[in-house]
Amino acid sequence: MRPGLTLYFIRHGETDWNAQQRYQGQHDIPLNDRGRQQALRNGETLKAAIEDLTALDFVASPLQRTHETMRIIRRAMGLGMDGVQFDDRLREMSYGHWEGQLLSDLPHVDPEGVALRAADTWNWQPRGGESYQDLSGRVGAWINSITRDTIAVSHGGVSRALRHLVLGTDRSEVPRLPVPQDRIIVIRDGQMTWL
Repeated sequence: MRPGLTLYFIRHGETDWNAQQRYQGQHDIPLNDRGRQQALRNGETLKAAIEDLTALDFVASPLQRTHETMRIIRRAMGLGMDGVQFDDRLREMSYGHWEGQLLSDLPHVDPEGVALRAADTWNWQPRGGESYQDLSGRVGAWINSITRDTIAVSHGGVSRALRHLVLGTDRSEVPRLPVPQDRIIVIRDGQMTWL
């Protein structure tokens, strides 16, 4: 990320699959009522924190839950959706054959995959899905394309890969990084804070 630029990164609001601890990945799941409230909170927080909204780019993953989160955030800021960009590089990591599965069921459904992931979470790839290494490639390409202060709405996996790439978080820590849906990550000059 270019020095002097500020990135405001927001994970989409909660979905029913998040609440159930079901792997979502690239499945297109809508927000639930709690997720809509989280998005509203984040929009109100941004409106209070940023003086000049015209100096920002707005970009989101094209999935429904991020699109809806961005729409709620922009409405809270007094803005419509004109000028919002949607970028495939911000899609959530694909969990392949794990998508739709409950976290608690995976040790029974795919014990081998669970063991392989535990041994090397960074490089492990579910059948038909992506690894964190794969995800980092496309997230890194997106980071390098940022030319102005940006508000981005994306996903938990993208948030983790972003922090590895921009902040140098150790790869072994990436899968355990917190990804709250009611807070905003602010990154500037290699430093991170929360709003």
